Amino acid sequence: MKLMLIEGKGKEMANILKIRAHHLLCIQGFQGYGYSEDFVKNMSEIIKSMDSNPEVKIITECDIICSCCPHNVEGVCQKGPDSAQEVRNMDTRILEKLHIEDGMIGRVKDVLSLINTELRNVSDIQDICGGCAWKERCLWFISRDK
Repeated sequence: MKLMLIEGKGKEMANILKIRAHHLLCIQGFQGYGYSEDFVKNMSEIIKSMDSNPEVKIITECDIICSCCPHNVEGVCQKGPDSAQEVRNMDTRILEKLHIEDGMIGRVKDVLSLINTELRNVSDIQDICGGCAWKERCLWFISRDK
């Protein structure tokens, strides 16, 4: 599988979804729960759109999923006093475990395959998702936390 760092402009970047690293786990375990009705609707639409937007840019900042989160204040997570840094740390741990860089672009199916191949160790899963408030309702976490 090949993930590439691509710098592009305009039309060629328009169809590439920018997704936080940890959201690539969340979308696989999403069951319709969320911070608000708008958040749930947005998450559902993004997941559906991945079929027609086959490429994703993996980032460590607020993304299109965050855009409808009630804790997102001007692009910064304000859920708690340290939330922004905690979420960025979660993203960074994923990038480190996958040996990829912030800004890498790849096909959605390849990125998800890499995640599901590389993140199978229970200690890795706990390291990334252990503090997540949604882990008890996340099918991705539940399926791996054995």
